[in-house]
Amino acid sequence: MSRQQVFTGSPWEPVVGYCRAIRVGNVIEVAGTTAMQDGEVIGLGDPYAQTKFILETIEKALNELGADLTHVVRTRMFVTDISRWEEIGKAHGEFFKEIQPVASMLEVKALIDPRLLIEIEAEAIIDTEQG
Repeated sequence: MSRQQVFTGSPWEPVVGYCRAIRVGNVIEVAGTTAMQDGEVIGLGDPYAQTKFILETIEKALNELGADLTHVVRTRMFVTDISRWEEIGKAHGEFFKEIQPVASMLEVKALIDPRLLIEIEAEAIIDTEQG
């Protein structure tokens, strides 16, 4: 079975040994994605802005693997402050309003950088009959 990978150029990918997303057959797994770009946090202090940036990053990775957001069947959101769930949920809903994948939102003690408020994983399945 073929294996395609997407890398974002993060300096941590080769050190930790991971890729942004991987497609094996018709299944795509997207690694935990945060609002970091070139070492800077996007949307500092704003969980809505961070969520939007993350979902845009996930969408780009899916596109590189021949998929799009309509193929997403699950998201997992790891948040550092669950009381801000509505801001996060609003951004998630803007991307997935019609798609409605299963979703989990879990509060965690911390992410790798204390300025990060959310990290998202995604799973997608491509219907091989449709491409």
